[in-house]
Amino acid sequence: MMSRLALAFASAGYAGFFPFAPGTVGSAVGVVLWWGLRRAGASMAVEVAVVAALLVVGAVAATAAEGALGTTDPGPVVIDEVMGMGVTLIAAPLTWPTALLGFLLFRVFDIVKPPPARQLEKAHGGWGIMLDDLAAGVYAWAALQAALWIAPGWLA
Repeated sequence: MMSRLALAFASAGYAGFFPFAPGTVGSAVGVVLWWGLRRAGASMAVEVAVVAALLVVGAVAATAAEGALGTTDPGPVVIDEVMGMGVTLIAAPLTWPTALLGFLLFRVFDIVKPPPARQLEKAHGGWGIMLDDLAAGVYAWAALQAALWIAPGWLA
């Protein structure tokens, strides 16, 4: 029962079992989650708390999912993408152009994995799964904030 619950969480409600591009699907789940948080009036402190909770619970669930699926960093585990999108969108105005740019930036940084993301991926178990996406989210957040600062009228 516990591994089933961990797998459901780690795969973002089984979205990670989408037949192609599960990481992209997980990132889209992250945008939807943040859209819902914003619509509910969540403050930046709540957003940061949600990211922290996703990081810790996601690492535990991802470790359990690795055991349940019998492989390291299994494709269906996409809670890392959900969390990374959350990092990307913290404090950004959640408009469609901003969400789309944040989504694209996060996917690029998640795929390219500039240092230290590649090295963080080598951490043990679910922490490696989560930490590289935390780094990608920070990079995407910085790039998105720079874009908002440089061209505020285009994205707001």
